[in-house]
Amino acid sequence: MKILRTKRDLKEAINKIKNIGFVPTMGSIHKGHISLIKESKLKCNKTLVSIYVNPKQFNNPKDFSTYPRNIREDIKILKKHKVNFVFTPSTKEIFKEKRIKKIVLPSNQKILCAKFRKGHFEGVLDVMDRLIKLINPKYTFMGEKDFQQLFLVKKFISKKYKNKIYSCKTVRDKSFLPLSSRNHLLSKKELKKARQISKYLFKLKLYLKKNNQTYYDTSTKKKELKKKFNIKIDYFEVRDEKNLTTLTKNKKIRLFVAYYVNKVRLIDNF
Repeated sequence: MKILRTKRDLKEAINKIKNIGFVPTMGSIHKGHISLIKESKLKCNKTLVSIYVNPKQFNNPKDFSTYPRNIREDIKILKKHKVNFVFTPSTKEIFKEKRIKKIVLPSNQKILCAKFRKGHFEGVLDVMDRLIKLINPKYTFMGEKDFQQLFLVKKFISKKYKNKIYSCKTVRDKSFLPLSSRNHLLSKKELKKARQISKYLFKLKLYLKKNNQTYYDTSTKKKELKKKFNIKIDYFEVRDEKNLTTLTKNKKIRLFVAYYVNKVRLIDNF
């Protein structure tokens, strides 16, 4: 496994590889990331994983400073799973070139997390644009846990490149809690609460599916959820899986939620 730290190292290492799979991460590698790596190894000759905590996608500086980081452990795990390349650039290396045209989300896309985290997705799209331009992968593998992020990357980034964004199912524990780097910030008591919330939401989605509901007013359930678990909720909405609108004729809907367990913000969709 080669560890690459600069753009020059990256270009020299992958220049002649045509079928390369790319798994973008911010580190704290868990089984969700491993599932993406396994998909890449099935589809591509070589797999490259990036580990980069992007400051531009954090609207809260404290959130950036407390984001879990363990590069040594990450390298050990990736080596075990026989990843070919790991790209761990510095911020200076990534953002050396200034962007000519600023990335701006249209007003109709400022929903869900974009509504509550100003500049977050602009930061995500900026770094993804730079990474994909550098790596030129055949496939980029991303999980469905942050479905809005996946939707926006497909919409804005994949149009510019021949690269295909390959989406993978969210990996969950036995209690339906999605695996996430932020789970490391939770105490045992807080993890238990997050798992209870996931179970509650999973049952609600099963109810919607069973009753073939394509529209559901979540306002009452939102109040119930807040009271039952004593949590702050940014949003709790049902949206069309295809275009993320609330008015839908599509049978494929998703339940989207962002909530806080103590001070840790968690997102999910079912």
